[in-house]
Amino acid sequence: MNVRTVPVFEVESDPQAAPAQAVAANGRRVGSAGDLSARAAMVSAVAALHAAAVDSASRFPDEAIGAARAGRLLSIAVPRELGGEGAGIAEVANVCYTLGRGCASAAMIYAMHQTKLACLVRHGRESVWHQLFLRRLCKEQLLLASSTTEGQNGGDVRNSAAAIERDGSRISLERLATVISYGRQADAVVTTARRSADAASSDQVLVTFLREDYTLEPVLGWDAFGMRGTCSEGFKLRAAATEQQILPLGYDKIHARTTMPVAHLAWSSAWAGIAAAAVERARAFVRQAAQRSGGALPPAAAHLTRATATLRTLRSLVAASLRRFEAAADDAAALESIEFQSGMNLLKVNASELAVATVMSAMQTCGLAGYRNDGEFSIGRHLRDVLSSPIMISNDRILANSATAALLSGAPDALID
Repeated sequence: MNVRTVPVFEVESDPQAAPAQAVAANGRRVGSAGDLSARAAMVSAVAALHAAAVDSASRFPDEAIGAARAGRLLSIAVPRELGGEGAGIAEVANVCYTLGRGCASAAMIYAMHQTKLACLVRHGRESVWHQLFLRRLCKEQLLLASSTTEGQNGGDVRNSAAAIERDGSRISLERLATVISYGRQADAVVTTARRSADAASSDQVLVTFLREDYTLEPVLGWDAFGMRGTCSEGFKLRAAATEQQILPLGYDKIHARTTMPVAHLAWSSAWAGIAAAAVERARAFVRQAAQRSGGALPPAAAHLTRATATLRTLRSLVAASLRRFEAAADDAAALESIEFQSGMNLLKVNASELAVATVMSAMQTCGLAGYRNDGEFSIGRHLRDVLSSPIMISNDRILANSATAALLSGAPDALID
C-alpha cells in the first residue's frame, strides 16, 4: 500500500448531496467521476438511500457494494502496475469515513475488505500467485472477507486452532469460523490458520481461498443489535487450494505490520463517519428548532456543542494516527515496536469511545426526535451501529493485553516530542 498524505475527514459536506456538489477536504468542488472523493460520495449517496432497509432486514448492502464495484473503489489500494490506483492509507480511510456517513454496514464491509487487501498488497509482492490474484481483483472488483475469529477464541486473533494440512503442493483447511462477515457474499476469504498440525497456536499463516476453493456450512446466524448489514454469520469453513496461496511471511509479522494498524485505522474512520452523520442530524434539528422559535437556540444545543467537540477530537486522533502509520509504513522495526503497537491498539479503544460519546450527545441534542425510529432526525440506527465499536475486538481485551507495555513505558519527559 503506497503512502500519501491527503487531507482527511471533511465534515461539513452532505453525504446525500449530488456528486457534482461533493466537497473535497481542500474546499474545492469535485465534479469529475474519476475523482476518488466524488466516487466515494456517489457510493455513499447510494448507501444512504438503502441504509434503513439494510438495517431493518439485516441484509447485505447490495446496492452500496454494487456501486462501489461500479466506481472501482474495491481496488484503489492496489499498485497501479497491477491495475489499481496506488491509493494510500489516508485515501482509503477517507472512503471509509465517507461511506460511514451513508451506511455503517457498508463502511465496515469496505474497511474489512481493505484491511485484507492491504495484507495482500504489502506482503504478497514476492508471490506470483498473489500478484496475479491482485490483477484479477482489480479487473473483476472482487470482494474479500476475513476469517480470523474461531471457535472459543473469540477475538484472540493471534491464536488459531485449525491447522493447514499438506499433501504435496496441495493444502486443505477445516475450521470453525464463528464469524465471517458477509461470508456468503464475498468472492474470496482471507483466513488465518496454524502453519501445520504440529505448530503452536500462535505460529500462524495467512491464506487466500477463492470462492471455488471452499464451502461454507452455516452454524450461527446474525440477528444483531447494530451493524446488521455486515451479515456476520458463523460457518464451518472447508477449503482446499495450492500452497502458493499462503502468504510467504508469517502471520505474526503481517498482523503487527499491517492487519492490526490498518484495521484500526479503517474501522476508526468508519466510526468517525457514523458519528459525523449523527452530528449532522443533530445540527439540522437545532437549526429547525431555532427557526421555529425566532432564532433562540433550544437548551439541548449544549449537547450539540459537546458532540461537535468530541467529533473534532476523534477526527484529530485518527488523522494523527494515519500520519504515524504513514511515517513508519516501510520500517518493519518501527511497526513492530512496543510504542507503535500500543499506540495503534489504543487508537481503537479511544476512537470507539469517542465515537459512542459523539453519537450519544447527538441523540441528547435531538431528544425524542432522535429517539424515534420514524423521523428525519432519528439517530437510533447510528447509535446501535456505533455501539458495536467497543466490542469489535473487545476494548477490555486490548487494554488487558496492553498492560505490560504500559508498565514498560514511563511518562514522557516533554509535552511535544
